[in-house]
Amino acid sequence: MASGFFALLDDIAALMDDVAVMSKVAGKKTAGILGDDLAVNAEKASGFMSDRELPVLWSITKGSLLNKVIILPIAFLLSAFLPVAITVILILGGLYLAYEGAEKLYEYFVPHKKHNDIQNLDKLSKEELMTREKEKVKSAILTDFILSVEIVIIALGTVSTEPIATQIGVVTVIAFLATVGVYGIVALIVRMDEFGTKLINLNEEEDSFSDKVGLFLVNALPWVIKSLGVIGTIALFLVAGGIFVHNLDFFHHLEEILHLPAIIFEFLAGLLIGFIVLLIFNGAKKIIKPKAAH
Repeated sequence: MASGFFALLDDIAALMDDVAVMSKVAGKKTAGILGDDLAVNAEKASGFMSDRELPVLWSITKGSLLNKVIILPIAFLLSAFLPVAITVILILGGLYLAYEGAEKLYEYFVPHKKHNDIQNLDKLSKEELMTREKEKVKSAILTDFILSVEIVIIALGTVSTEPIATQIGVVTVIAFLATVGVYGIVALIVRMDEFGTKLINLNEEEDSFSDKVGLFLVNALPWVIKSLGVIGTIALFLVAGGIFVHNLDFFHHLEEILHLPAIIFEFLAGLLIGFIVLLIFNGAKKIIKPKAAH
């Protein structure tokens, strides 16, 4: 009985070694999309009152963990019994991400009055702030869900030939790191100004090293947030375009014909499909609204 117990421990140790090795491989494969995930979510987690940033980020993090709990078992089951469904889900997710990126560009170049009215947070009532906060949290969790699907599927693809126990271990590790790592970094970014202020107040000396670093962090935060907004939008197109290129033969053949660098072609593919979906969606809304009014 003791020998059986130690044999079990040996099997578990071997499995953990396999998981550790394959996790490194899967981590490299998903590094790009994790970077996109960071840019997108950092942008979505910003734009709140200072005292609400961390509570909002915690709400998004909990939603992200719940997303992983939902996605992981479904991904394992579909991969085993209905692999074609994985491709369909990926493409639907790509359509949503491309649409979201196109909507951001559209609203930037053709601003809507309702968006202009809420730019100054100080002028909003408590109820308006909470409503806006809930909307942004929902949007962030939905986008996280799509990106989480992409991360899980890509990680699963790197270990598809491994035993099921290794697949479960590796993909679970990557999914957990995606949440803890990404949102941990996002928390550091959105609290840059508070950390900078603490450095400035660290001592009574003027123009000290801590003062210079603190001022740099405080002054850099608005630029970082604006940059993340731009990077996050670009990331949406890149992730979406990558999904279309790798899962739709038409885009794959078109990429070979045009001989464009992969990153440029994927961006253009995401941009084009995003605006097509946006036009269809906006057109459908114009058709449905008059009918609803009658």
